[in-house]
Amino acid sequence: MGAVPATRARAAPRRTIVATANPPVQGRSTRQRAAVSAALSEVDEFRSAQELHDLLRHRGDSVGLTTVYRTLQSLADAGEVDVLRTSEGEAVYRRCSSGHHHHLVCRDCGKAVEVEGPAVEKWAEALAAEHGYVNVDHTIEIFGTCESCARAKAKD
Repeated sequence: MGAVPATRARAAPRRTIVATANPPVQGRSTRQRAAVSAALSEVDEFRSAQELHDLLRHRGDSVGLTTVYRTLQSLADAGEVDVLRTSEGEAVYRRCSSGHHHHLVCRDCGKAVEVEGPAVEKWAEALAAEHGYVNVDHTIEIFGTCESCARAKAKD
């Protein structure tokens, strides 16, 4: 899998993001779950529950904020979305491609690119084996400044 760029349609507040992992579980299908899932499919960037709730409300979907939070957690538990935590502790969500991947995240605008890291995978396996660990998993987020933000800073 190559890198898949995520575009940002609007300016986002500066936030530092760290990853969290959730075990997969099965969620039930409801109108609210379908609405939240559809909203996630419309955006490329990570969004908070409140941002998704606003999007749903502006589209005319009647879904309460608590339901959005519950649905996002259910989708995350089912492995249907990636969850990152901002430095303020807020969870942000994005539908990502299937399969194991990592993210390259812009510290300024929040743009995220999915990346593979074969060397990282080999390193993690070797490190685990060296210490006698089995069934290991890992999440790696790489932070930097995207090209657009770097250009904007250079103009200042």
